Amino acid sequence: MVDVDSALRASAYSGRKNKSDSKDGEKPASIEPFDPAAHAIKEKADAISMWTVIALGVLVAFLMRYQMMTRLEGPQQVLWLLPLLGTLAIPSIHRLVVPSEFFELYTGGNWFRASFLYLFTWLALSFALVNPPMADVAAPHLAGAIDVEANDGISLTSLDGSTYNIEIVQDQVPVVIGLAVRDNVNATNAQMSMTITKKGIEEPIISASGTVSDIANSGPGEDFQSVQEWSRGMHWNALMKFHTDHPKVAPNGQDIGMAWNLCEGGCEPGIFTISIELSEDSSVWSNGLNTWSQEYTVRISQVG
Repeated sequence: MVDVDSALRASAYSGRKNKSDSKDGEKPASIEPFDPAAHAIKEKADAISMWTVIALGVLVAFLMRYQMMTRLEGPQQVLWLLPLLGTLAIPSIHRLVVPSEFFELYTGGNWFRASFLYLFTWLALSFALVNPPMADVAAPHLAGAIDVEANDGISLTSLDGSTYNIEIVQDQVPVVIGLAVRDNVNATNAQMSMTITKKGIEEPIISASGTVSDIANSGPGEDFQSVQEWSRGMHWNALMKFHTDHPKVAPNGQDIGMAWNLCEGGCEPGIFTISIELSEDSSVWSNGLNTWSQEYTVRISQVG
């Protein structure tokens, strides 16, 4: 707020200075006198505008969360497009709810500031309404893609998007596939369905279905812990001169790691497909689920 007494003193001082500094024959520059009453009305109009757009942002956030999202099965463009279009209605809403004596004081700067305040209010409240402890909109997912246990028979591994390439130097090499499930609340209660198939074989060579905790406790969890080194996890850092001990397959201590032996007795060159689907109960979407799915291709080729 402006100190009225200071403003009046500054206005009087500026007027005297302009008169003394003016040259002969020149008209001193006129300064618009400070009107405390008009300034108070403008401050009141700005305050009404601020609370109007805050209320609008809160209303839109609640409507999108509890009316729109509960009618959709997953994220769609309408969830952000409609709130953004709401900025166009800000002048019209002011005309409806703000008395005309205040509305006439608004300028383009008011609409610019009001639009940003509305958007920030909507974004902040929407973020709070769809994340714990209010709700959970994020589906469980893999922590760091898949990985392969390092051994002497594997000369090179690389992950290119969803394709994992493995080069082996023997006719048959043991290949242990590892993955870890992550969630922002509790990954152990997530439902998991995974199948691993080999090209040329119709039936899955590995299949797992159930809660993540049940699958991990049935053996894959212990197999994951028994792996000494992952191909993408521990590596020699030439600059720092030490081995890193944070596997990219499970970089967080809360990740639920699991591992499977891809082929009994060793894997020959071939193409494998790993299909993973994760889901959990959710009150956000109409189907009551947060779902995530991914398909990886593992290509094993022999070199040398």
